[in-house]
Amino acid sequence: MNELAGRGATPRVGATTTSGGRTITEADLVSFSALTGDWHPQHSDAEWASRGRFGERVAHGMLVLSYAVGLMAFDPECVVALRGVDAATFKRPVRIGDTIRVRSQVERVRPLDSEHALVAFAWRIVNQDDQVVVRARLEALWSLEGQDQGGDVAANGAVDADELYVGTVLL
Repeated sequence: MNELAGRGATPRVGATTTSGGRTITEADLVSFSALTGDWHPQHSDAEWASRGRFGERVAHGMLVLSYAVGLMAFDPECVVALRGVDAATFKRPVRIGDTIRVRSQVERVRPLDSEHALVAFAWRIVNQDDQVVVRARLEALWSLEGQDQGGDVAANGAVDADELYVGTVLL
């Protein structure tokens, strides 16, 4: 079910969406290790990992969270930037061959100024068995340009300049 928002709309608190799936491959683990320099044997050494807690190699937690961002179909006309990731908790291992998807719910919509709002999302990343593998909270800078300012996002004044900092991670 996708209740997040139509093109050009601001999401409503409580709106939910579920992404499509992505199956994790051995190539994903090797590529992520090469890109990040994280060659921990739990991800890169099948023999070592077979003797460990999970009995086999598992995906990096940050790989799973990174893929989750890519699975969300954020409209680039609405989402200006990813502002923050908070409270990421890695609940279960993601194994080679597992398929992940994101269940997202809008927790908060807070206006910053007449052109932008901060939208906070609660994410549950689940595997093919519908088990939660990661829980996280994300915040995105949302463009209000050309949108009705009524409803959940009524422009109510400017905020502190520090609130407007969003970094450089674009979605």
